[in-house]
Amino acid sequence: MKLENFVKAQKIADIIQGKLIGNDQLVIKGINEIHKVVEGDITFVDHPKYYDKALNSAASLIIIDQEASFDTKTKCIVAVEDPFKAYNQLVKHYYQYLASPKSIADSAEIGAGTVIQPNIFIGENVKIGKNCWIHSNVAIYNNTIIEDDVIIHSNTTIGSDALYFKRRPEGYDKLLSCGNVIIKSNVEIGAGCTIDKGVSGDTIIGEGTKIDNQVHVAHGAVIGKNCLFAAQTTIAGKTIIEDNVTLWGQVGVNSNIIIGEGAVVMAQSGVTTSIEGGKTYFGMPAQEARQQMRQQVILRKLPELFKKLKG
Repeated sequence: MKLENFVKAQKIADIIQGKLIGNDQLVIKGINEIHKVVEGDITFVDHPKYYDKALNSAASLIIIDQEASFDTKTKCIVAVEDPFKAYNQLVKHYYQYLASPKSIADSAEIGAGTVIQPNIFIGENVKIGKNCWIHSNVAIYNNTIIEDDVIIHSNTTIGSDALYFKRRPEGYDKLLSCGNVIIKSNVEIGAGCTIDKGVSGDTIIGEGTKIDNQVHVAHGAVIGKNCLFAAQTTIAGKTIIEDNVTLWGQVGVNSNIIIGEGAVVMAQSGVTTSIEGGKTYFGMPAQEARQQMRQQVILRKLPELFKKLKG
């Protein structure tokens, strides 16, 4: 999320009542997760496993639960007891969720030739391009951007919150989502799909991509051009799927991995790690199809081989 008005690092420390160490004159331009930060961004870290990643990232301000060594010229840290809560405090301060009293908000922009069917919710500051078809019972949350010639079928939800929680002794603490969904031109999204907005950045569906019914795309996923996803596919958060990827029915994709351009993943496979483009995969975990087939042949022969060894 980019801030409308840039601020100095000291103001951030004042808001969250933390101890600022480093260059207090750094200009802060946005709030972001660690995997997407750029210069001028704030991020947070609350686990030793990720201290080095955060401190060596492009972020200008790191909210952290201990004092640490870092480049004091290009960065600063704000030490607080609970970085997770401090991050949420900043989101509440800079991101105001606007409730709309109407099914189509007055601030929504809808392009020429776009058809809006009955019983639709379109939130505040939504932008929909030209010649789109939005079918009945679709919900489009605030700030979503939809380009031209997009079709969205019934009962799909665009822009719902990320599944991002921290376990506490008393239950779960939710990380507030302040990101967005961007749907590029010529995309078709089937019935009953759910596409979450990014926690702080964008969830992107690339130009020309076609999505079947009951597909879930989680927070911050970036989908390339001309991809094809069959029904009941689930894509976890922060995953990058490059151009021309095909995912057949009920494929599950792990978080924070990359599926290379032109890859094909066969039905009911589970993609647990990054895979190269231009190849066909299946299985759980998904492996290159020829390798998986050879393994299946060997497994089918195991009982016969066991009998021979035993006898």
